[in-house]
Amino acid sequence: MPTFRRNAAYVLTASLVLLATACTGSSGSGASDDPDAETTLTFWHGWSAPAEVKAVQENIDRFEKAHPNITVKVVGNVNDDKLNQALRAGGSKGPDVVSSFTTSNVGKFCSSGAFLDLQPFIEKSKLDLDATIPKPMLDYTQFEGRRCALPLLGDAYGLYYNKDAFAEAGIKAPPKTWSEFTEVAKKLTKPRGDSYEQLGFMPTYHGYETVVSHYMSQWDHAYFAADGTSNIAEDPAFAEMFTYQKKLVDDLGGFAKLEKYRTTFGDEWGAEHPFHTGQVAMQLDGEWRLGMARGAGLDFEIGTAPLPVADDEADEYGKGFLSGTIIGIAPQSEKQNAAWELVKYMTTDTEAVVAFSNAIHNVPSTFAALKSPDLKADPAFRTFLDIARHPESTTAPNSVNGATYQLTLQDFGYRYESGKAKDLEAGLRKTAEQIDRDIEQAK
Repeated sequence: MPTFRRNAAYVLTASLVLLATACTGSSGSGASDDPDAETTLTFWHGWSAPAEVKAVQENIDRFEKAHPNITVKVVGNVNDDKLNQALRAGGSKGPDVVSSFTTSNVGKFCSSGAFLDLQPFIEKSKLDLDATIPKPMLDYTQFEGRRCALPLLGDAYGLYYNKDAFAEAGIKAPPKTWSEFTEVAKKLTKPRGDSYEQLGFMPTYHGYETVVSHYMSQWDHAYFAADGTSNIAEDPAFAEMFTYQKKLVDDLGGFAKLEKYRTTFGDEWGAEHPFHTGQVAMQLDGEWRLGMARGAGLDFEIGTAPLPVADDEADEYGKGFLSGTIIGIAPQSEKQNAAWELVKYMTTDTEAVVAFSNAIHNVPSTFAALKSPDLKADPAFRTFLDIARHPESTTAPNSVNGATYQLTLQDFGYRYESGKAKDLEAGLRKTAEQIDRDIEQAK
């Protein structure tokens, strides 16, 4: 599975079911193996593209050179369904080290014990994670104080824009606030009958990466209150975002016209993506889009920038949404100390993180790697590095039932932007109540 496919799955996939009977791994006392003894680890990951598989193996080769007593058997193209089955079944034939592209399931992984608690290993290694890894990446790899994973490269979301279209429209620089963004999107839009010759931006929640959580990252917000209940009806940021997005839909032609145009778009992961073809002049997307766009042989110059922020939060411009790949230890592993050596190497060794980032063009997940002189990053890619280390960048909080609360909020978004739901305040209140019921049921 190509690296970029996991990002769409981040919000859209809530199908992984972790059974309550998943074996809960021991912490310090259960890791009794000698990490200096001769041993073989099994590492499962989800990458499948030849270049990505090669990059994983090259890091494993470096690890084995540094740890000559440990041999690592690598198994790629493992999706979460297969991973879940193996973790549920247990036994010595399963993996020792596991990774997943689905950050929204960390709440399930941690709360069920499907991934081992890493805190005893972190403390033994005297790792200062706060000084090592950006906060949003630390946030999406733990749940309710239980750290069961670490980030293995990340994804940062920003704005792609067609520099040629900007120049033609007389636009000097990318917009920094949402009010500026509306004006730029309108200037870039060229209607043609009941369709468009060019659309400034596709704002609907079906517009590939224009999902609720990616919009919300540009407003200061809190999905949950201190008591763990949904906060979306109480925090005014949510109403502000939904109001803004709905007005942008209306300003650019209305929901029906935009949806009709959207049906002409090519595959999100192929050369006929609407940004590649010039059908849209701006696109909300992750760092992987840069390589895909260049690979498509575009006939215009690509610009990248952070997404705009709320007008009254202009001083926070530069922030964005972060997610990424996670890695952890299977609780059934009988080689947990050796497994930790591999996890620690893959996630905190600067050479390993930089080399992996250079090879698969994802964002490094440590501060040291983000500023390493060995990191191959042109100015367009550095936009996403800056977003990753911005102190106000955020991620969606984990939940015991995974991405369910995000999907519930997204479903309301579909109804509101289309006009089927007309009362925003009542809709957010009912959605919050549904989120609370779902979480309570999952506990």
